[in-house]
Amino acid sequence: MEKKTTVLSGYLMLAAGVLFGILTAVSVRYADLGFSPAVGNWPFFILAIVFFILTMLALAGLFTVNPNDAKVMLLFGKYGGTVRDNGFLWANPFLSKRKISLRARNLSGEKLKVNDKLGNPIDIGAVIVWKVEDTFKAAFEVDDYEQYVVIQSEAAVRHLAQSYPYDSFEDEGQEGLTLRSSTEQVRTLLETELGERLGRAGVKVIEARLTHLAYAPEIAEAMLRRQQATAVVAARTRIVQGAVSMVEMALCQLSEKNLVELDDERRAAMVTNLLVVLCSESAASPVINTGTLYH
Repeated sequence: MEKKTTVLSGYLMLAAGVLFGILTAVSVRYADLGFSPAVGNWPFFILAIVFFILTMLALAGLFTVNPNDAKVMLLFGKYGGTVRDNGFLWANPFLSKRKISLRARNLSGEKLKVNDKLGNPIDIGAVIVWKVEDTFKAAFEVDDYEQYVVIQSEAAVRHLAQSYPYDSFEDEGQEGLTLRSSTEQVRTLLETELGERLGRAGVKVIEARLTHLAYAPEIAEAMLRRQQATAVVAARTRIVQGAVSMVEMALCQLSEKNLVELDDERRAAMVTNLLVVLCSESAASPVINTGTLYH
């Protein structure tokens, strides 16, 4: 798991490095002049070497961390912690530092051709917003966390498309979640599956949505005709139900108010005429009967 590491101010260590550099130069100069002949020049040479090493260590450990970036530290193959603090910093110069971005990123996946639950070929695509949450997992649990996100996202979208039908049809008695109509449920399912898959790499899924969903070109025209036929049948069913209700209401009111008495044959003719008028696609042209009811 990720852990934080201790760092020092880079400005303080830069000042220390400059000071050690000055002391190095002074020691070298004193050693060359033989300032202390009784002792000899060796102490100044040793001091010069020590100050030079301190100067290199102070300057070599300087590094910067930009906003929404982190540095993963390694000390001779051992995880040394993660630095999330921003600014000019200093850490052990023997630590290797790997940069990992903590910014939110968009992954606009390519359109994938997949068979849905019913075996119909569909084209599907998704956009995923993600960011690194655990730098240790991102750096060491997977080989390349960015490539891992791309591959696992594609696998999750394919699995989702294969688990549910594109659309439901009343004539097949299908019910439940579909990719086309259950938008929010599909989004939630996709985010949940992506969270499980990408969590292994320390990646958090902020949002995931389908951006493209359609039948594959080879069956798109046939499925469109099927959808149109289903819509026509549903509309006709509603019209017939309304027409039957209106005819029933008309007959009941005529009977209750005793406006006219009809035998079974004339009642059937009246029902037929009313249904023709109410269910016809074009406006009916009435014919006025100038004779008796039976002629």
